[in-house]
Amino acid sequence: MILNKLKEVVLTPLHLLITLLLLSMIGYYLGKKRSFFVVKESGGPKFLHSRPGYYGALTALWCGIPAVLVFSFWLAFEPTLIAQMVLSHLPVEIKSLPKDQLTLTMNDIKNLVNGNIVSIEVNPAIQKASEHYQHLQFVSHAALTVIAIVIAIAGLVYVQKLITPELRARNHVEKVLKWVLIACSTIAIFTTIGIVLSVLYEAIRFFKIIPITQFLFGLEWSPQMAIRSDQVGSSGAFGAIPVFAGTLLISAIAMFVAVPVGLMSAIYLSEYANKKFRAVAKPLLEILAGIPTVVYGFFAALVVAPAIRNAGAAAGLDVSSESALAAGLVMGVMIIPFVSSLSDDVINAVPQSLRDGAYGLGSTQSETIRQVILPAALPGIVGGVLLAVSRAIGETMIVVMAAGLSANLTMNPLKTVTTVTVQIVTLLVGDQEFDSPKTLAAFALGLMLFVTTLILNVIALIVVRKYREQYE
Repeated sequence: MILNKLKEVVLTPLHLLITLLLLSMIGYYLGKKRSFFVVKESGGPKFLHSRPGYYGALTALWCGIPAVLVFSFWLAFEPTLIAQMVLSHLPVEIKSLPKDQLTLTMNDIKNLVNGNIVSIEVNPAIQKASEHYQHLQFVSHAALTVIAIVIAIAGLVYVQKLITPELRARNHVEKVLKWVLIACSTIAIFTTIGIVLSVLYEAIRFFKIIPITQFLFGLEWSPQMAIRSDQVGSSGAFGAIPVFAGTLLISAIAMFVAVPVGLMSAIYLSEYANKKFRAVAKPLLEILAGIPTVVYGFFAALVVAPAIRNAGAAAGLDVSSESALAAGLVMGVMIIPFVSSLSDDVINAVPQSLRDGAYGLGSTQSETIRQVILPAALPGIVGGVLLAVSRAIGETMIVVMAAGLSANLTMNPLKTVTTVTVQIVTLLVGDQEFDSPKTLAAFALGLMLFVTTLILNVIALIVVRKYREQYE
């Protein structure tokens, strides 16, 4: 009975986090109020080193950040520690199981605790272990609740005692925020490094089985690996050139549609259209970005592809039922808002003084746009185009529904092709073992796609830097 009452009192991690945020808000109010109190008799807030809000912010930071750090690290290590403690109390016959079976047993215990379906019959030992796990989890959450709240209150009281007219609260707040920004940047950098290393590790495993020269320069892609060596196609073919050729073909068609239309629409909306038309046209244009890609895929498969096939048949051309042209055209329509919206914002950010100077020298509006505005906005426009290229390269659903899954080495837009992302999804679907070259090939494709995108970004940065120097 007492244990049930305690379970009602102990906060869940989400409720505890909300409580810490509320304590930080209270700390802000108390710190600000304290700053007014310490100068009440000496002449008012003008004698404070910093504005009262900085004293409140300093109190809130000391109240929230240490407690949230403890909260984060606690929850990060809690499952591992509880699992080790539960494992140590399991019967000998369970602890002596092979490592993979023992891992499955622990997963079943966790599923039983969370109320999920378990893969084995629940015997008394497993039931007891789940109850032990649940008890340790309750104790852990109770301890976390007490420790986090005590740390938050201690930080609040500590800063309250430090607040004096001479306290450089603004300097302390800016220093804390600087370290918070550094920490966020570090997390982003290490997350990127972790993603790259995880993909690189699996790709290296693939290249130990399949030579990298065969992967990079092979002209046939057929990654079907048989389970037995006597089955047909057991060797597979892992030449990635057809896959990357299809990716470049569809992306090129998409950019051929999206860049001119998006850039011209951005120029019109920012330089020629009146405010009423712009207020209506720009939101309508950006609606395209909110349409699900599967809808674009249906449109490509049911409308665009048949139209291209009928037009090709009327002209005597051999058009596949699924073609790169259909996928590229619809994908280009999909990414028009990315180019248009970003280019429009960048063009509007060009200082009006540049326009006025060009008009003062006798330039027409079109000459001003071509020779002044577009060169000045080029870095942002290139960034928008790069975002659109990344969006086109990463698209999957439209390609599946409009271009097919066949990896054909062709530059004919009327033929069926496939892309890297489609093949990655295809390879990772199903119950494939990660020791199979078929599955590991997905990571090799992902690594090569990352390298390709990185090279494109470097080239774009060089171009942007070259043109930017003319206007600095």
